[in-house]
Amino acid sequence: MRLVLLGAPGSGKGTQAARLKEHLQVPHISTGDLLRAEVAAGSKLGLEAKEVMARGELVSDAILLGMLEDRVSRADTANGFILDGYPRNLTQADALDALLKRIGQPMDYAVQLDVPTELLVERIAGRAAAEGRADDNPESVRKRLEVYNTQTAPVIEFYRQHGQLTVVDGVGALDEVFNRVVSALAPTADVG
Repeated sequence: MRLVLLGAPGSGKGTQAARLKEHLQVPHISTGDLLRAEVAAGSKLGLEAKEVMARGELVSDAILLGMLEDRVSRADTANGFILDGYPRNLTQADALDALLKRIGQPMDYAVQLDVPTELLVERIAGRAAAEGRADDNPESVRKRLEVYNTQTAPVIEFYRQHGQLTVVDGVGALDEVFNRVVSALAPTADVG
């Protein structure tokens, strides 16, 4: 199963992706982790990314897509994968769709974890306090959520138009949310 998890910061994507990885027995591919690994490994794309980041710029969609193509072409993705953190905009969604079709691994599902904004603010602020991060105050979190909503709304619509989007209530205990996600993927995946 090839799956992309969508959701605002604090929606629980990373937590649910880790659980789904074990349940579905497919790799969890986080673009942030992938980028750090490629830079650390000194790969051609990793070196390009390192140079871009050293200039204080964002890594281009082309570099990220190249890293993703390499990653999803590995043997451990034969039965699928879970993408977390990508695509973040419509350009990335289009490029990812074209890549996956070209390599014969089209996306099966896009699952959006739906969490009300005020709860997201509470979650992130609580996490920031626990980690001692002063930059995650409620106002800066709300601003980041506005940017996320502006950029990601077209991605959500992209997957809705392709008949791949499933919206799951992301509020509740971890097990409740996990069971909702797995049920949304049925009949492909049974709750275990």
